[in-house]
Amino acid sequence: MGALSIRNVRKSYGETHILKGIDLEIDKGEFLILVGPSGCGKSTLLSMIAGLDSPTSGTIHIGDRDVTHELPKNRDIAMVFQSYALYPNMNVAENIAFGLEMRKVPKPERDKAVTRVAKMLQIEHLLERKPGALSGGQRQRVAMGRALARDPLLFLFDEPLSNLDAKLRVEMRAEIKLLHQRTKTTTVYVTHDQVEAMTLGDRIAVMKDGVVLQFGSPDDIYTRPATVFVAEFIGSPAMNMVQAQASQQGVVANGVALPVSAGQQASVKPGQKVIYGLRPEALSFVAHGAAGVVGEITMMEPTGPETYISVKTAAGMLVVRSPGKVLHQVGDAVTLGWSTGDVHLFDAESQKRLAD
Repeated sequence: MGALSIRNVRKSYGETHILKGIDLEIDKGEFLILVGPSGCGKSTLLSMIAGLDSPTSGTIHIGDRDVTHELPKNRDIAMVFQSYALYPNMNVAENIAFGLEMRKVPKPERDKAVTRVAKMLQIEHLLERKPGALSGGQRQRVAMGRALARDPLLFLFDEPLSNLDAKLRVEMRAEIKLLHQRTKTTTVYVTHDQVEAMTLGDRIAVMKDGVVLQFGSPDDIYTRPATVFVAEFIGSPAMNMVQAQASQQGVVANGVALPVSAGQQASVKPGQKVIYGLRPEALSFVAHGAAGVVGEITMMEPTGPETYISVKTAAGMLVVRSPGKVLHQVGDAVTLGWSTGDVHLFDAESQKRLAD
C-alpha cells in the first residue's frame, strides 16, 4: 500500500456530482499535483484527504490506516492554504509553533522546531515580527513553516501561490521544490497553473468535471496526452488542434494532406473525423517547395528568448514556437514542416488519443 490511497472516492450534493470515482495511489515521498480548471473537484478532493469533508462513498488510506471518517487532527497531516491564515497578534515564531503548542509539545522541542524551520526557510531574521510587517512572500513562508514544524506524514497545499505576484510565484515555486527535496515528505499540491504542475510534480493527475482524465509523470502527460482536453490544458502555448478527416492515404483538413505515422494510419478508418494535434515547438520553417504546409504569418508575439508566430494556412491557424531572433515579419509567406513523430491524433467524437 502506498503513502496515500484514494479508492473510488465520490462526492455528491443531492443530484450534483462533484467527484465521480477517483482512484489514485501515491508512493511514499512522492509529490503529487492535482491540476485542472476551476470547478473540476481538485480542492474538494484535497479537503477529503485533509478530513475537512467526507466522501459520499469510497475510502481514503494514509499508509495502512483507513482515515476516511477520521478527524483532521488524527490524520498526521499539515496543510498550507491559499490564504496565509496567520494569527495577526502572534509573531512569526509563535505562529510557527502554534500547532505544536496545541499538541502539548514541550517548549524546548517547539523552540528547536522553530529554529530548524526558520533556518530552512531563511526567515530567522523575521521571528520577532508580526504578520502585518511581512510581505506576501514572507507570510507564505511562515505558513509553510507552520506546516513544516509538524513533520507530518502528508503535506497538503491548496493553491498556495495564487495570491503572489509573478516574480514571487517563481521564487516560491523553487522554494517548495527544494523543501520537498530536503524533507522527502509525501505531498499533495492543488493548482490550476499548468506551469506549477509541470515543474513541481513527480506525477500529475489532470482533472475535469470530477474525474481524473490522466495520471502520470509530467513527461508522459506532455508527450502523450490521453485526451484533447489534456493536450490543450498542459503546455503553453496550447497545442495546435486541426479538425480533419481520415482518408486512405492519411489525414486531410480542408483539402490539405497532413502526414501521420504508420501506426496512426492503421488506427483510423477512412472518413473518420479526427483532431490533428501539433505542439508549437514541433513546427519549423522549411524552404519553399519542400514538403509541408504553406501559409501566411498573421501575428508575432516576442517573449524575449522565443517568439510565438501565428500562421494562417488552408488547414487552419497554426502557432509556431520559434527560439531566438526571428527574421520573418507579419505578411510573409512561409512553409511549415514537422515530423510525423510529433503528431498527436485524437478521435473527434470520443476526444481520446488514437494509437501511434
